[in-house]
Amino acid sequence: MDLSTRLVDLQKKVNAHREILLTEEAAKTALVMPFIQALGYDVFNPGEVVPEFTADVGTKKGEKVDYAICMDRKISILIECKPSSAELSLNHASQLFRYFSVTDARLAILTNGVVYHFYSDVDRPNKMDEKPFYTFSIEAIKPSDAKILEKFGKSSFDIDQIVQEAVNLKMQSQLRRELEREFNEPSEDLVRILASRVYGGRLTPAIKESFSKVLPAVISSLIRDLVNERLSSALNAAAPEIPDVVDGNSDEEAVMTTQEEVSGFHIIQAIASRLIHPKRVVIRDAKSYCAVLLDDNNRKTVARLHFNGVTTKHLGLFDGKDETRHSLSDLTEIYQYMSQIEARIRELDPSIPVRSQA
Repeated sequence: MDLSTRLVDLQKKVNAHREILLTEEAAKTALVMPFIQALGYDVFNPGEVVPEFTADVGTKKGEKVDYAICMDRKISILIECKPSSAELSLNHASQLFRYFSVTDARLAILTNGVVYHFYSDVDRPNKMDEKPFYTFSIEAIKPSDAKILEKFGKSSFDIDQIVQEAVNLKMQSQLRRELEREFNEPSEDLVRILASRVYGGRLTPAIKESFSKVLPAVISSLIRDLVNERLSSALNAAAPEIPDVVDGNSDEEAVMTTQEEVSGFHIIQAIASRLIHPKRVVIRDAKSYCAVLLDDNNRKTVARLHFNGVTTKHLGLFDGKDETRHSLSDLTEIYQYMSQIEARIRELDPSIPVRSQA
């Protein structure tokens, strides 16, 4: 069983039992130990995974770290656990800070069994950083997580590569935060740089203010279009060609599925892929509308595309059996209804786990 499969199995356990895993011991036994096993370590070998690891530090005697993972008889990873209901913070990491400087470990993990914060000594050698270089949530597994976590596994553990990865991940995280900040509230520097490239006159305060107001909308539109283009290309490459569908009996007039309907379907399919496998979302055309269904079941309508009008197009969204139509001037406006589409998918399939907001 590969790491991705093990993580998905662990995610199911979290979703099924998190409400009863409120103590630290329950989180350790039901969540953390399986996670350590998923990385390839033998939790039943005390020479490899040491529970309740003790190393007296200065005046602090008898303090313990929940787990220490050993490689070649040296401490490689320190793990501190908290109850699954606990919000992780540096206040929970005091033992990790002290033990980090007196052992050979250069990797430390603070976890509640659901969220895992990974620390190293990127900023100063032999001193644990105050901020994690990588955060993983078992409730919100990303496609890149398995590849990153494999580097911490027993079969491929290389501390030099891990520290280099820590440097890269920390840099990426910092850049991402800065970009998010710039995208939401563009700084004066960014406004001045971009405005000077598209505006030929003098950048007066009024001109800069005009650019600062329009820039967030431009950035959002650009990102949305790029995501839509990439997802549509991927879905077109992976999905079979969508045939013309007959509405009703085979002797009735064939219904042509237009390119706009296919594009609208792909946008909804892309939104759905945040929650489920995109192949579960299918298109079924009819004379008066084009239906987007879950599991090819006409009792599980996600949305309807009313694109047959000459001048006006509508997106039909459902709450129970009630349909509400929303006019569209552009297909990308479907993204504005992402939360309603996701809510409808959850309504049709209540087994979909809720994403972590951490």
